[in-house]
Amino acid sequence: MLYPWQLLATIGVTIASVATGEGHTGSSPGPGVAISLIPDQLHGNGLPLPVVMVVIGSMFLATLAISRFSLKLGIPAILGVLIFGLLIDPGESPFSPTTIEWLHTLSLSMLLFYAGLKTELRSIRGFLEYGILLAVGGAIVSSLILGLIIWVLGSATASGLHLGFNQIPLGVAMVIAACLGSTDASATIGVLNASDRILPKRLQSLLEFEASVNDPAAILFLGLVVGLTTMSVGSSSDSVLMVQMQFFVQKIGSGLLVGLVISYLARFSLERLVHDQAQLLVLGVAIALLSYGIADLLGGSGFISAYICGLFLANHKYNNSNISSHYLQATLLPFNSMTEIAVFLIFGVEMMPAKIMNVLPFGFLVAMILMLVARPLSVLAFQWLSPFSLKETLLISWCGLRGAVPLAMSFVISDTIPKMRGIDPVLLTRLVNNAEGIIFCVVMINLLIQGLSLRHVAHWLGLHAESPADHAVSAAGD
Repeated sequence: MLYPWQLLATIGVTIASVATGEGHTGSSPGPGVAISLIPDQLHGNGLPLPVVMVVIGSMFLATLAISRFSLKLGIPAILGVLIFGLLIDPGESPFSPTTIEWLHTLSLSMLLFYAGLKTELRSIRGFLEYGILLAVGGAIVSSLILGLIIWVLGSATASGLHLGFNQIPLGVAMVIAACLGSTDASATIGVLNASDRILPKRLQSLLEFEASVNDPAAILFLGLVVGLTTMSVGSSSDSVLMVQMQFFVQKIGSGLLVGLVISYLARFSLERLVHDQAQLLVLGVAIALLSYGIADLLGGSGFISAYICGLFLANHKYNNSNISSHYLQATLLPFNSMTEIAVFLIFGVEMMPAKIMNVLPFGFLVAMILMLVARPLSVLAFQWLSPFSLKETLLISWCGLRGAVPLAMSFVISDTIPKMRGIDPVLLTRLVNNAEGIIFCVVMINLLIQGLSLRHVAHWLGLHAESPADHAVSAAGD
């Protein structure tokens, strides 16, 4: 397990080593040598611990100031943190593949558990079925549309435009699109509420619910795409598809079952073990880690388990007066925010500027296709089942901000693309780097353009928050 203090120590030492001219050598350990997550400087051979602590503290103060400044500009705070991390260029990746894999797993499991805690079913009464269909179906439809367009437009190395059907492999295009299938509710609501609340309550509830549910849906769809695109040579497409679908259903079913069992045990623990609200943080983090770990060990989806566990804990009534869904959310929010800041900062440091510059024009094109074509079509496809007006649907389609989950999922690319058939080994490294760069570019451009325009689009469509009187009438009607 990768502990938060190890992540922060890694950041601090990395930046401090850049400042003192001590770069990462990039050499890999020899056979039989254990990979340490803690840099050598922390073992007494370099910078003293107080210096590392000063660097870490200064960086968190800087990210806090940047987040505040970003919200004043009307853009998501995470964009500012990403840019800050990007400006810190250590020259080479300061993290080992093992560290990246653990960071990816830990961050996603915590994000999904908290997303489940934020999903209150009573807030979406009257459009629960539509919300689930939009979250699951919308993520899949937008990924399929975007993947096909990238396949038609992308060059062999995904570095630019090249019309046709024989350049970028279809599998690579679909993996890139699948990584971009999930939206970010916290970024959307954070922008809308930076100065005042401007959305109708039920529309805001739908956006939060959609973004929470489509996280596990997008992750599972990515797993299905990876399985199909890395099938072994000589395998029948029909048999591979059947095996992958069975595996897909098994992962979901096992994750649901384990999540339900852990949520029952968690409710029992919360009722019996918590005697003070301060204990909720420790127990909440323990539940999030257990729900993922146990499900994964048993062959299920740990991400589904973590989300389901958080979902049931958020929608359960407790006899213990120290516990409620709001207490759980409020207690875990600081830890979740700190983890998000650390993760976004590390992702920014990990992404070399050269990767972005090589694909910036094509990344901008993909971002515009996602915002103007794939996302709107995936929302409008389910309009016939929607209880919302066309104006509200248009705003929903413009609220597809991408954030933490696409960035975390992008780290599967370096392991997935080399396993695909028919890729020229000479182009492999460029293709992997460009695919990662495209996802990073799309997330940044999406956050910037939609973040700056979201509030103005809502005003242009004539959508605004209900007055207290309207809200009271609406509540009485429910």
